[in-house]
Formats: sequence, structure tokens, C-alpha cells
Amino acid sequence: MTSRPVLSVRDLSVDFTTSRGVFSAIRDVEFDIAVGETVAVVGESGSGKSTTAASVNRLLAANGRISSGSIMFDGRELATASEKEMTAIRGAGIGLVPQDPMSNLNPIQRVGDQIAEVLQIHRQGFGRSAWRRAVELLDIVGIPDPGRRASQYPHQLSGGMRQRVLIAMGLACRPKLLIADEPTSALDVTVQRTILDRLVDLTTELGTSVLLITHDLELAAERADKVLVMYRGDLVESGPAESLLRAPRAEYTQRLIAASPSLTSAPLVGRAEPADPLMQLEAVSRTYPVRGRRNSDFVAVAGSSFVIPRGQTVSIVGESGSGKSTTARMALALEKPTAGEIEFDGRSLAKMSKRELFAFRRRVQPVFQNPFGSLDGRMTIGDSIAEPLQIHGIGTPITRQERVEALLDQVALPRDLMTRLPAELSGGQRQRVAIARALALEPELIVLDEAVSALDVIVQAQILELLVRLQQDLGLTYLFISHDLAVVRMVSHHVHVMQHGRIVESGTPEQIFDSPREEYTRQLLGAIPGTVRPAAAA
Repeated sequence: MTSRPVLSVRDLSVDFTTSRGVFSAIRDVEFDIAVGETVAVVGESGSGKSTTAASVNRLLAANGRISSGSIMFDGRELATASEKEMTAIRGAGIGLVPQDPMSNLNPIQRVGDQIAEVLQIHRQGFGRSAWRRAVELLDIVGIPDPGRRASQYPHQLSGGMRQRVLIAMGLACRPKLLIADEPTSALDVTVQRTILDRLVDLTTELGTSVLLITHDLELAAERADKVLVMYRGDLVESGPAESLLRAPRAEYTQRLIAASPSLTSAPLVGRAEPADPLMQLEAVSRTYPVRGRRNSDFVAVAGSSFVIPRGQTVSIVGESGSGKSTTARMALALEKPTAGEIEFDGRSLAKMSKRELFAFRRRVQPVFQNPFGSLDGRMTIGDSIAEPLQIHGIGTPITRQERVEALLDQVALPRDLMTRLPAELSGGQRQRVAIARALALEPELIVLDEAVSALDVIVQAQILELLVRLQQDLGLTYLFISHDLAVVRMVSHHVHVMQHGRIVESGTPEQIFDSPREEYTRQLLGAIPGTVRPAAAA
């Protein structure tokens, strides 16, 4: 006799009331999660996977409602439960690990206090006992020196550590179900593997079931017992993870798998031809003073040297804290090197006057990871794209509007988006707007810092193809910063691997990914979900 599922969802439909009417977000969704089972929900942005998860613990936005269906958790109906009942269930019965720790941790409260607060709310510890349990939980999720870390604030922890804090909070009350909503999408592959391994160990030990929301199909195949595939609010396919992803029945699932980047994916760019350098970094270092420690500096970048040839893509890969984003900020002249020199088109950045730096910023533009943070939420899309033109005094209101329309065409966005706000666009659309904004000034070099890491595989594939097409059409040069090695292989002409602030290996994508020389590079490649650890170069 089989035990009843810990979660049973039947005929679940959710509607949102918007200014344009009622929007049906998910329709007639059904699935079960058995005790100790991990079920992954995959699909592109807007597919309804996060709405499904938010429905389970009744954390829909204010304009959302469950229009029909049943959510049975541990024998209790949640679809019609009162808010008081749900408050008791959240945390204690259903834990949550959200995607973005910086948005979900209080920046002015110590992390130990935030974990202790969860225990206190559910009467599982008070005062010193709650604090001791918080420290113990930090130790359990693998944070070194947990007593000291418990007294620190979120900004003092790395991205991987902050994500572990959220896992500690989610598992603090030993819930029967844990909802993990894209828990590692913004983390590099080695930290991702470490955190997911720890999560599996903890949930197995506690007998906790997991509802995993992810856009990473390889991750779903590796970590889940069962996979649910969603598309535009409908559950189009479900089944055991391995068989579903090996032999998908639904056409949409086949498209998802085809769009998912892997180390065997065909490159989108050709072999690099010799070209003059557009930017050159020579023995560049960047150090930061450490508060409270006399004569002690943190070395973010240590003696990096490389060339970015015109019209080509140079990528930097490495773990969080390796120095790749600091390198990007120095290339953008947002930070000055502590030592060494950066030249752009033969001119030293350090020797540029304010007027020359202003002109430099017209020729070099950034695209960052989070377009929602890069765009002013109060400005329309049209105004956001036109703003660089206004700042640099280019054109008239009429010609600027014409330029905005042409840029929207260039990034394959409809012109009627000009009057909308960023919140009204999907993640992929917002990233296209960020690219259009970066193109407004007709730059020569675009610095892409984790520009596609938070996107689902279909949108990611579209953005990558867009970037390659724009490079071919406009002769653009890219500095591409990413922790996604499969993506880097597809779009790069040259690759540099960074570890602890140093470039430890450089070469073509074929050299780096097929015959890595360094053990660290092999570790990065071996940590990619669904891959076998690569052999050393002969």
C-alpha cells in the first residue's frame, strides 16, 4: 500500500486581474509529489512555473487568485485555507528557497537573526536557543566559521553563502515540502553543484519533498525524480526525469531541449581571424583595503593581461569571486586599476581627460545581468532607450524617436513597447531593451556581464543569436563575462579562465573545452550538470 502524496494538486487554475482585463496564468494543472520525492517544473519565462509554486504556499501577487482547483498538502486543503492557517503552514510545513537572496534577505539585519526569526515565529526556539540553532543551521548548510558569519550582514557574504542562508531558513523548521524557485540560476557551476549536493543531503536526511522550479533542463534531469513541462500556463508533459528528457513527446519539450546549451552545442561564431586590438589590458591589478585589518588588502584581480581584438568576442569565465566582474568594471572605466594599464584604441584610460572619458563612454557600453535593475522603472521603454542619445546631445526629439524605433526593430521587439514600463515586459524583452539601449550610441565595444545567465533556455538562445547577428552586421566587439561555460563555448573567439584574481588558462574555445590544461578548468567543466569530468590535455 502506497502512502498518500505530501502534495496533490488537481485542476488548478490561477487568474490575474490587470489593466487589460483578466489574464489566465495557469489552467487545470495537476501533479503529485510523494514523500521524499523531488519534482522539477521547467519552462520558459511566462510558462506559469513560478505561479504554480506561488499558488502552493499561497503567495500570489495581490491581483492574483486561485479561480478553481484543489491543493492538498499533508491532508489539508490549501486553496481555501485562511491566511491565519497559511501563516502557520509557511515555514513550518512548507519551506521556501527563493531565487534572489539580496531581494529576500533584510540588508540591515544580521543573517543569524533572520534565521532565528523563522524559528521564533513558529515557536521552535527563542532567544539564545534560537541563535544557537541558527549558527548550527549555517554549519549544516556548509558555511565555514558559522558563528562569525551569523553575526554578519548579507552584503558581507558571497552570492553562494547568501543562497545557503536562504536554504538554512527554508529548512529551519524541518518542513515536509521545500519549494526551491530557481535557487542556483545566478551562481557559477561549482558553487551550484556544491549547494545542490548539500540540499539533496539535507532533504534526504529530513525526508523532505522538493518542488524545484528551474529553466535548466540538464539540472532538472540530474536532480529530479520527475519533471513537469509547462508552456503558456498549460502542463504539456510530465514523467520520470530521465525518460522524459531522453524521449520527449511534446513538441515544446523538444524545442526546450534543442535550445538548451551544452558543451556539444554547435558554435554560433566562426574561427577568429587576425585583427587589430581594440582594447588591451597589461598586468592589470585591483586591490581593496580590508576594514579592521591594518596593512591587509583584498586582491580582486592580480596582473591580468589580454587583448580584445576588433570585431571578436573575448570571454572570461570563473567562479564567483574570481575577478571577472571586477575586470569588466575596469574595462568600462567604472573602476581604476591599482596597477597596470588599460588601453582603448591605443589610448591609455588613465591618461584620458574628462572630455575624452565622456567620448570613451559613447564607444564602450555595458549590458548587465539584471535588466530590471538597469532600467528606470518609472521611465517608458522608449525614454530609456533614448536617454543615452539625450545625454550625449545627439539628434532632435523626432530623430531620437526614429532611432529608438530602428533599435527596437534591430533587437526584434515590437514598436508598441515604446510606451510601456519595464515591469510590463518579460525578462527576455527587458534584456533586449538593455541591448537596444547599449546600441543607441553605436558603440564599438559592448561589455556583457552575465547578460544571459538569468534567462530561460529559449529566450537565452534568442538573445545569443541576436548578439552574434549584431556582431556580424555592425562589426561589434564583445567582452563576455559568464559563469555558463556551455554558453561561452558557443559565442567566443577567445576564452580566459580566472581563479582567485588570476588568469590561469587562455586559448580558443576548442583548446579550453576539449583539452583543458589546468585542473581548475577541468573542475569547472566537470561541475556542469549532465557532463562527465573532462580528461587532462595530453
